[in-house]
Amino acid sequence: MKIRIDTTKSIEDNATFYYDKSKKARRKLEGLKIAIENTKKKIENMESQPKRVQIQYKDPPEKKWYMKFRWFTSSDGFLCIGGRDAMTNEIIIKKHTDPGDLVFHTENPGSPFFVIKAEGKEIPNATKKETAIATAAFSRAWREGLGTTEVYAISPDQVKKDEGLAKGSFMIHGKREYFRPIIKLYLGIVNDYLECTPVVSEFSIKHGGKISDCAKKIRHKIMEKYQVKYELDDIIRILPGDCSLEIVKE
Repeated sequence: MKIRIDTTKSIEDNATFYYDKSKKARRKLEGLKIAIENTKKKIENMESQPKRVQIQYKDPPEKKWYMKFRWFTSSDGFLCIGGRDAMTNEIIIKKHTDPGDLVFHTENPGSPFFVIKAEGKEIPNATKKETAIATAAFSRAWREGLGTTEVYAISPDQVKKDEGLAKGSFMIHGKREYFRPIIKLYLGIVNDYLECTPVVSEFSIKHGGKISDCAKKIRHKIMEKYQVKYELDDIIRILPGDCSLEIVKE
């Protein structure tokens, strides 16, 4: 090893210079060792932590024809569809009712027509009661904060379009079967689709609150549990109006 000597200084001064220099080098070396040890510990801690997985959210399944209306699947497996407004009420009654189906409406204006699609099967009482709830819940009764309203059921041939009636309006003839349902709605994944339904499900909703806030909470819960990412507008579209999340079934 070569050492440069400053000839203008004494041997003692040169020795002191290199001694001080070596002490600084030792201090730097000690500091470097400590830094290395600290870095090793940080790496070990990071490796011991559970690794975060980037969740890949799925898109909802492709919409079916009846999803432009109100709809739900009854606890007995029957498809039940309802109007969203005067035009869709008109379409449902004229194009989507068949013999054997059952049609529901409230006694008050501002109500959807709901239809149970029988498909050749006898309609159970549970499905009738659920459809009565849906008819009431998606009527003006929800917006008015009512807990119940009168609903009736008739066969398709009792619903007549008399001349001069406005779009979505029909005359009802003959005997009616009446229901007085308690208005209560839920949301849940049914057959891979998010439904707003009178059938008890994962999320319960009640009157009050902002519809957008409720939709955001539902979206978060669905993403968290099912890794499916719904558009907020699609969730808002199936809700009955302003509402809030009441219960989440774990």
